[in-house]
Amino acid sequence: MGVLSGLKPEPVFHYFEEICKIPHISHHEKALSDYCVRFAKERGYECTQDEMGNVIIIAEPTPGYEEVPAVIVQGHLDMVGDKAADCDIDMEEEGPRVYVDGDYIRAEGTTLGGDNGIALAYMLALLDAKNGEIPHPRVEAVFTVCEEVGLLGASALDLSPCLARRMLNIDSEVEGILTAGCAGGRRTCCRIPIERVCRTGVRCRLDLTGLAGGHSGMEIDKGRANGAVLMGRFLMFLMGKMYYDLVSFTAGTKENVIPKSGSAVLLVPEGEEKHLREAIEKFSGYMEVEYGKADPDIRLELTVGNAEECRAVEKESLTGVLTALNLMPNGVQAMSMDLPGLVESSINMGVAELAEEELIIRQSVRSSVASAKDFISEKVALLAKQLGGRVDFQGDYPAWPYARNSKLRDLCVEIFKKQYGYEPKIELMHAGLECGILSDKLEGLDCISFGPDQFDIHTPNEHVSISSAARVWEYLKAILAAKQS
Repeated sequence: MGVLSGLKPEPVFHYFEEICKIPHISHHEKALSDYCVRFAKERGYECTQDEMGNVIIIAEPTPGYEEVPAVIVQGHLDMVGDKAADCDIDMEEEGPRVYVDGDYIRAEGTTLGGDNGIALAYMLALLDAKNGEIPHPRVEAVFTVCEEVGLLGASALDLSPCLARRMLNIDSEVEGILTAGCAGGRRTCCRIPIERVCRTGVRCRLDLTGLAGGHSGMEIDKGRANGAVLMGRFLMFLMGKMYYDLVSFTAGTKENVIPKSGSAVLLVPEGEEKHLREAIEKFSGYMEVEYGKADPDIRLELTVGNAEECRAVEKESLTGVLTALNLMPNGVQAMSMDLPGLVESSINMGVAELAEEELIIRQSVRSSVASAKDFISEKVALLAKQLGGRVDFQGDYPAWPYARNSKLRDLCVEIFKKQYGYEPKIELMHAGLECGILSDKLEGLDCISFGPDQFDIHTPNEHVSISSAARVWEYLKAILAAKQS
């Protein structure tokens, strides 16, 4: 018996648990991709798998749906692999350990992968149904890789097996909201050179913990602290209070996740530990005032070690490190002038770490306006150049513009009203979806995105509503059963 046995609808939660048994963080989706291929071959479906691991499975129409236009049902195979500080799970080798908590499914100490595992579970449950049990036209189930690291799989995907010009993307996280457009984006990787010298002092470790973190598209406007930026700010604050040498610095795990922690190792002159404690106490007061609402559990802790000699960042290089951490653009850059409340442009410093010879900063840039995305990227490149470094851009993907006329959207609204008794919200989102890339590949592709209620995605507190997932399953089946011309 599985942990999720007994949950309804049984096929959906059976496959969700099967997915969770297989490690599938970004760049490590091969096992799950191969699982989908075996699944298709065992059931006699036409199936293709490319070198990256993208999979397309074709299900022919059920009786009576031969003349209904084909539809793509799409989700991504990868998940963000974040975990709590005390969690020892190796997410490259092990999938999430799921458990039921009332109406929610959670994972023990790690991200759950409901984004986008629940979509995959829907797709496999649909494809596993006996012929005619779930009425549908020709279904082209598209499973992509590396969505969470720049939509890389969708960018490389060959859609020539697909005949459909309608697509249901199941990668939204609020039931009752139909997403009809999204921002474009790209990743940046800045490398700032540093020099190191031998220094002696008392080893002091700083740990910034308790931040809420979150998805850099969905939570970027929530006023949450960024662990990389805030730790950099404390080091700048400390420079005006006392002498120290910086040995190490690390914060964040993924470009598209707001860092929820940060750490640094300093060397301080013997006897100066008390001044460091005083600075931490004062700075903690600042944090409480500024972030007490968004990050109530935030704290900066000190661990004092012994005197030792280390290779520390040379003073001029330290100025460059602090300049980069404190002056790199971060957070919301502009709000939409057309849609009140929608973020137009943002950038997230998702990873910052000191290597032996360089500071590495990885960021996620998002904007629904291409020129604004370029401007933010140019600012990053300019600052990196001024500090003697360079920046590489990766994973560029286009925005998905809102379509004024959409037969699929109209159909989804009509079916939603019949099932729920009220009209859904039509929204654009700041997070990136694969609809923009796939629309560029298939001329005239009509897209809509939806999904069940999911919370705190990309964090160890991620959870998905069981009851919402059940309702959205019925909604998906009703859309497929509609005989839209």
